[in-house]
Amino acid sequence: MQAERTMPRNFIFDPSSSTDEELLRHITRGNSLAFNCLYERYGQRLYAYALRLTENPAQAEDILQECMLIVWRKSATYRGEGSAKAWLLSIIRNKCMQLFRQKPTESIEGSDLDFADEAISMEKDLSQQDERSRVREALQRLSPEHREVLELVFYQGLNQKEIAQVCRCPLGTVKSRLSYARQQLRGILTRDGLDNKG
Repeated sequence: MQAERTMPRNFIFDPSSSTDEELLRHITRGNSLAFNCLYERYGQRLYAYALRLTENPAQAEDILQECMLIVWRKSATYRGEGSAKAWLLSIIRNKCMQLFRQKPTESIEGSDLDFADEAISMEKDLSQQDERSRVREALQRLSPEHREVLELVFYQGLNQKEIAQVCRCPLGTVKSRLSYARQQLRGILTRDGLDNKG
């Protein structure tokens, strides 16, 4: 009863209509509804990103759980300097990088990134499955840094500033990596005969 008196009468917290930033503020106050909503909003996306980096479902699940634990315990560390989505992805990336440092034989070299819909719109004759397979093969020829920026743009929908936040590198570096990655991918696809039909 005491708690009800301290809340404004017309205050109704609706996590589904709250922004990511509002959810994080509520999580800082220990609101489990906000936490659950944020997890529903981004859980699959964060898991997919971890899986693409680790190529290991169990490790990806562990990293997602560690990420959400950080969100629950340290949501106050989010300062609003970038998007909440980029902040969450940066936690996942940092956890993956820690894992790679612990196991130097593993790398993101083999990440299976699937950008067929975004990277190849010009190919009409190949089936979607064949097209995706060829794009995956082309992406494998890019360096991890260049593949990563494409993944963050196409799969995660981040802008260049958010990518800089996730990768913890200058905006100029992101721009040059992205430009180079697109140029290299297009060159590979051209040599493979994927973008000169139709």
